[in-house]
Amino acid sequence: MKPSSNVFLLLSCYCVTTTIATAELKVGAVAVDVTPVQMPVMVNGGMLGRTVGEVDTNLYARAIVIDDGHERIGMVVVDSCMMPRPYLDEVKQFAAQQTNIRPDRMLVSATHTHSAPSVFDCFATIEPTYLPYLRLKLAEAFTKAAANLEPAKVGWAVTDAKKFTALRRWIIRPDRVRNDIFGNPTVRATMHAGSNWDDVTGTSGPEDPDLSLISFQSLEGRPIAVWANFSMHYFGSEQGLSSDYFGLYCKELESHLDRQDKTNHPPFVAAMSHGCSGDIWRRDYALPPDLRYEPSIEEYSSNLVKLTLNAYRTIDHRDNVDVAMAETRLKMKYRVPNQQLLAWAQKLMEEKGDRAPKNSRESYAREQIALHQQQSTEVVVQALRIGDIAIATTPTETYALTGLKLKLQSPLPKTMVLDLTNGADGYIPPPEQHHLGGYNTWPMRGAGLEISAEPRITEAALGLLENVSGKLRRTSRQTQGPDFQSVLEAGPIAYWRLDELAGPLAIDSSITPRNAWYEPGVVFFLKGPNSNGLCNDGEQNRAAHFAGGRLRTHLDNLGDRYSIAMWFWNGMPLQSRDIAGWMFSRGREYAAGPQGDHLGIGGTAHAGKLVFLSSRRGEPGNLAAGNTKLQRWDWHHVTLVRDGHTVRIYLNGNPQPEIEVSSTSDAILRLDHLFFGGRCDNQSNWEGRLDEVTVFNRALSADEIDNLYR
Repeated sequence: MKPSSNVFLLLSCYCVTTTIATAELKVGAVAVDVTPVQMPVMVNGGMLGRTVGEVDTNLYARAIVIDDGHERIGMVVVDSCMMPRPYLDEVKQFAAQQTNIRPDRMLVSATHTHSAPSVFDCFATIEPTYLPYLRLKLAEAFTKAAANLEPAKVGWAVTDAKKFTALRRWIIRPDRVRNDIFGNPTVRATMHAGSNWDDVTGTSGPEDPDLSLISFQSLEGRPIAVWANFSMHYFGSEQGLSSDYFGLYCKELESHLDRQDKTNHPPFVAAMSHGCSGDIWRRDYALPPDLRYEPSIEEYSSNLVKLTLNAYRTIDHRDNVDVAMAETRLKMKYRVPNQQLLAWAQKLMEEKGDRAPKNSRESYAREQIALHQQQSTEVVVQALRIGDIAIATTPTETYALTGLKLKLQSPLPKTMVLDLTNGADGYIPPPEQHHLGGYNTWPMRGAGLEISAEPRITEAALGLLENVSGKLRRTSRQTQGPDFQSVLEAGPIAYWRLDELAGPLAIDSSITPRNAWYEPGVVFFLKGPNSNGLCNDGEQNRAAHFAGGRLRTHLDNLGDRYSIAMWFWNGMPLQSRDIAGWMFSRGREYAAGPQGDHLGIGGTAHAGKLVFLSSRRGEPGNLAAGNTKLQRWDWHHVTLVRDGHTVRIYLNGNPQPEIEVSSTSDAILRLDHLFFGGRCDNQSNWEGRLDEVTVFNRALSADEIDNLYR
């Protein structure tokens, strides 16, 4: 078969890159102090600006230049909250005049410290006196790093730092939806809501616990530089200027690895870059308050260094590797205000006059006018490769899920992802997160890109990774462990693993696939049940979290002998409503009553117990309940078996049914719509996670159910 032109192009690129891999690798690094010399300065990172007149820790631009004899690239990470793309374009043009580095081969990333002079005009917090000074210092960093080039070798390591990062964005229960800044009840998820467990149903996404390292050494083994990457938002100072934990980490790592003779060689440079952590912070709200890790910033940084040193000792460094880099620029629309919102903003600004905004409403009003005036922008996306190591960039405060999408689909398994690089385009939640609202979805210049920005940037980065590697991207699917194989051997007519990175399609893993569709109100790639057999090699099983939306499908001729099996995890407090949530429903869409078969968990009625409801049209139906009270936020396995007029519901593989009732099946024969994560009439939909959903067109036996569970 003749390969497609895209495949041919990629293969051609691969031939080129392997041909030049014998070139000599050279690396140079430097750390340049960028602490402002004029004080006080305006600091950003919040909705209202603040002025700082003292320095807690100095700020740095840490640069690494890499040259293989054919290509030269420069990377700089700066102790700054965020830096806009037009400003960085100027910096690159200026630096290119002083170095042999093309502007599109330069990468400039912000650490996202919230305690640095503001370079980005959002919420009226820009510090104009600092801009020309920082421009000179960034060019100096590129120039001095290039001057330090020497023959080198490179290596990679990654370690699990899950203790130091966690989700800060939590889903709010549907009866406690909050108002947004404009007075509308749209907030179904927001940052730090998990501090009150009674308000929430669970986290809104996964975390990325990887602490990744790219290490550069001289040919003799002397450390030149380490470029680290970690997904944790910030841990800074509320007093003076501070390089945050990023700077403390770098200083301590440098103290451990800088062993060279300062007279003959430049100092070792440690650089910590900001991973995808728009929805990440250090406090794990999933733990009880007394078990949460609450270190000082010094302890936090020091413990990350300890992990780094352990991983560093395992690195196998290689020389004679080549480098490649590619860049693309995407035109993006802003989510501009409608006429009513614009009129509100203009009126508020007229009333404010020339004074600085005094509250968040005035700050957001100013941002609506700015978005209306600008309408659109341009964003930069890059990918680079150093041997078999890859880096992808986004110009935004990217969620951890987006970083995982890039890492899991990258052609090269050794991939790190930097956000807030080459731009300051703010939060870009995945599209499904916009449905849940929260301040990171409210339009402003720090979160104003079009709803499709996240998939567009992700796709652009994956395409660039293919370009620089000469390889096709990987397909991201969970590995198939022995438990997965056991489910297939049982012969389901549909099997949805719910391990997708995005919707709306849920892939069917059965022999004759019948795909299902996620509705808005579902988020993806959360931790699933801890069954070692569902995946291989310790891979974390994944699940979907339902927050008002459902998974829906249509199965013809299912009949009145069928079985449904799945794992479930309830996030709704039991005292919140009569039924905590319906996890499965077979009925007519939009039906106003309970006609059909419905499985859920009791709330104020039959608290925490499985409940089943079935009825004919016009009848209220009888609610049957189990005996076992199930704890919130625990995984359980359930199997519903309808065998004609008899319905049995089994819990956690127990051969004795939790519920057994007689229920007419006359109406069921004509109901072909199945809903998971909610009822057919959208009453008391599921608030929590579901996983490994299977459908059988027969009544399973108790032994088969036990085998599915085990």
